Amino acid sequence: MNQDRLRNFSIIAHIDHGKSTLADKMILATSAIPKREMKEQVLDNMELERERGITIKAQTVHLKYNAKDGQQYLFNMIDTPGHVDFTYEVSRSLAACEGVLLVIDATQGIQAQTIANLNLALQHDLAIIPVINKIDLPSANPEFIKEQLEDVLQIESSDAVLVSAKEGIGIEELMEAVVRQIPSPVGESSKVLQALLFDAWYDSYRGVIVLVRIQQGCLKEGEEIVMMATGNRFVVEEVGTFNPTQVKSSQLNVGEVGYLVANVKQLDQTKVGDTITHAHKPCENPLPGYKEVKPMVFSGMYPISGDDLEDLRDALKKLTLNDASFSYEAETSTALGFGFRCGFLGLLHMEIVRER
Repeated sequence: MNQDRLRNFSIIAHIDHGKSTLADKMILATSAIPKREMKEQVLDNMELERERGITIKAQTVHLKYNAKDGQQYLFNMIDTPGHVDFTYEVSRSLAACEGVLLVIDATQGIQAQTIANLNLALQHDLAIIPVINKIDLPSANPEFIKEQLEDVLQIESSDAVLVSAKEGIGIEELMEAVVRQIPSPVGESSKVLQALLFDAWYDSYRGVIVLVRIQQGCLKEGEEIVMMATGNRFVVEEVGTFNPTQVKSSQLNVGEVGYLVANVKQLDQTKVGDTITHAHKPCENPLPGYKEVKPMVFSGMYPISGDDLEDLRDALKKLTLNDASFSYEAETSTALGFGFRCGFLGLLHMEIVRER
């Protein structure tokens, strides 16, 4: 796929403004998933997310869209959480994008997290497409929201796209706006590999699976790579994209977002925000990573039986890989014995981690 026809973007919004439903409709519009396999919140693949109806982890999907200009475009879309406790998850996703869809509920208007997420997007210098959602509801007031866009957010109201994610209204116009308004990624495939590691999780069969955005160069199966922060070297066993399940490909090109498997068995061998480059010809400077987050809420976690301490330690280690905003350290209590003091970004974050 020609780099000029690549679009990387995130969907950001206040909680419950309809991001995941909008993502579902965009996936349906590109036929990335057959209609019979489609389910609500298709990108929310954690059971906890479905149960609570919220997005906890940002999720990526690769969409092919045939635009009105006769060209086929490749969208890398990232659906992000809306709750304030998961802001760090949003900022990580934005580092892999060139633009955002800022979703605003036509009945509620601009909310606290709308402004917080917009500020994150502005810090990353991203193109912003305002999307006014739920225009089908009787209490919707899109004209008032347009005024709010100009007065509160200083965004041109003429750029706003009116949609109803639930009814599928305005989805085609939104896809065309993505093509027109979000720039294609910059970077050269002939340059030395420079890839941003922006997420990772543990698979019991294949080890750590790493989510990357290729900033320069390209990444192929069989190549030896090095993690610049840790200095660890690995041979790439598999690369691919999300559709939204993992789809293997021969290589990841400049500007693309995808995953890599490289037989990483130890959880501390990778670090979110690290730069990946070729071992034989490394890049000179790492990419700017992420700011360390400061936990706001602390809680002690102790196993019911002392025999379960190592299992709890393993579980917490796997969680920190997948959720970089969560931290823990060992502590001892005279009443409860050995356990861990855990730091969270908020009360909902604490509740989610406890359940996970």
